[in-house]
This record gives sequence, structure tokens and C-alpha cells, in this order.
Amino acid sequence: MPFWDMIYYGGFILMIVMMVVSLIVSANCKHTFKKYSKKMAANGMTGAQAAQYILNAYGVGSSVTINHIAGNLTDNFNPKDMTLNLSDSVYNSNSIAAIGVAAHECGHAIQHHVGYFPNKIRSALVPGANIGSRFGVYVAMIGLIMMGYLDYSGTQGGAGEVIFYIGIAMFSLAVLFYLVTLPVEFNASSRALKILQKDGLLASEELSGARKVLGAAAMTYVAAAASAILTLLRLISYGKRSR
Repeated sequence: MPFWDMIYYGGFILMIVMMVVSLIVSANCKHTFKKYSKKMAANGMTGAQAAQYILNAYGVGSSVTINHIAGNLTDNFNPKDMTLNLSDSVYNSNSIAAIGVAAHECGHAIQHHVGYFPNKIRSALVPGANIGSRFGVYVAMIGLIMMGYLDYSGTQGGAGEVIFYIGIAMFSLAVLFYLVTLPVEFNASSRALKILQKDGLLASEELSGARKVLGAAAMTYVAAAASAILTLLRLISYGKRSR
């Protein structure tokens, strides 16, 4: 069976499998974070204190402000206003999980500081990816409807195909963003773990827990990228069947 026929006929089953996998990955991330949120680090530092130490030690402290934000696992580094935002479960917690997550976000701040190239690409893709993720699928579906139901009139088929490929191009930007995000996230975690070990912020057994927390979080990005790729392939397969 040709590749696109396999995607067309098996896409629904693959999407269900991907949904289940994504749910499992998300649940594992939350479970792992919760587990190591109950294990306190021997150094007694909170996530905010660990973040401040890392930023100062690696030359970023004067340009980045640490903020306390609401939510759980909503932590992020915002390069626009140079803020490192730590959630309720990280900012004031001295758990292994909190220090690991805080160090990871510091990894993003350091990436920005040193001009890590994949991070530059991801930042450049943000505007197009936001539009593509929100509207790309819908634009492609409108094109598919026109291709499938109006081609026979001989007046709208060309327009439908153009609209379909515009939607595909829009969503492709979102897929590209997900793919570029992977090395950025893995690199931030790698930087974090090296810093935690090199500077002695976590003992070896504690470092293992932080590695598990960051590894579980990284898998959520892998699942998101895989789901986006599968969605794009399904759309393209529908387009090939409608032509």
C-alpha cells in the first residue's frame, strides 16, 4: 500500500494511539515532578535562590529578573522582557524537582545570553508558528472542502487547492517550531544538569532525581512534535485523495 494511502486509512488509529501516548507522557511528567517535589535538597536552597545563584555565576544575573508566577509547571524564560518566571511549586520550594526546573529555565536564559543558534531559530519562528498552530488546520480544511465538493463545478477547484496549500504551509511552520524546540529543550536540560553537578548544587543521588524530572518533561515536547507531524501528514494525505 502506498505511503499516503497508509496515512489516509490508518491515520485515525495513529491519532488515537498518539493521544494515548501523549496522555501517558503528560501523566508521567506530573507524577515524576510530584514525586521529587516531596524530596528536599540537602543545600536548602529554593528554586528562586538556585536560579539567582546560577544566573549570577554564569554572567546573566544583572540582565534577568526572577518573578514568581501563579500555576503549576508554568515556569518559563521570557527573552522579550528578560524575565525568568517560576511557578508556585518551584519559586519557594527547596525540593529536588524545584531546583531542577529552575536550573532548566536558567539554561534557556544562558542560551539567549550566548546566542545559541537553535534558540534564535525558534524565536524567529514564534509569530508564524502561533498563527499556523491556531489557523493552519482550519484553512487547510476549508481548502479540502472546496476541493472535494466544488471541483465538479469547474469554477472553484483551483482556489480550493491554493487555500489548502496555504493552510499546509501555515501549519508546517508550527511543525517546524515543534521540531526546533526539541534541541533547545534538551540543550537547556543538559546545561542545567551540568551546572547542578559542577557547582555542587545537588548531590549525586539528588542529581539523578533532577535528571528524571527534566527527562519526563522533555518527553512531553517529543510527544507534541510527533502529534504535530502526524496531523500534518494526515492533512496532506487528505489533499492527495481529494485531487
